Amino acid sequence: MTTLTTQSVEERLRYLLDRAEIQDLVTRYGLGQDLHQDGDNAVLEQWDQVFAPDATVDYSAAGASLAGIGHRELADAMRGPNGSMNGLRRWQHFEGVSTVDIQGDTATARTPHIHTHQGETEGRGWNLIQTGFFVDHLERRPEGWRIAHRLLEITWMDTFPVAS
Repeated sequence: MTTLTTQSVEERLRYLLDRAEIQDLVTRYGLGQDLHQDGDNAVLEQWDQVFAPDATVDYSAAGASLAGIGHRELADAMRGPNGSMNGLRRWQHFEGVSTVDIQGDTATARTPHIHTHQGETEGRGWNLIQTGFFVDHLERRPEGWRIAHRLLEITWMDTFPVAS
């Protein structure tokens, strides 16, 4: 891997543009979740611009059989008739600043996240907080950078009662 100090101005600019596009892509994932609440399950409006059509995800760290599936199956597992996000009142997904290693037309990004969810069970409100990382393997495609594989790593997750 060459360092920025040994790269030409054009190589540095290409890296910065690629990095900015990848960071926007990662952020768009969270926007896809957060812009569609209150029964609006059109998360694929954003996710189809984030994931390659043949992308796979591994969200098995969340405790479900969500390894080796595509992003559309993930959307259904979260938002479909029996989706894990059904019954939640509100949520917010913050994606941090990624570290990005670009090698030609492929890249790896590691992004910290904090995801918050508000729900209710038996009339009592609760908040779920999940922190961790997304490890994305990306490919430059004709339509731009796309996630080819995403791994969810959970650092910690806990549920807290709603304060009165």
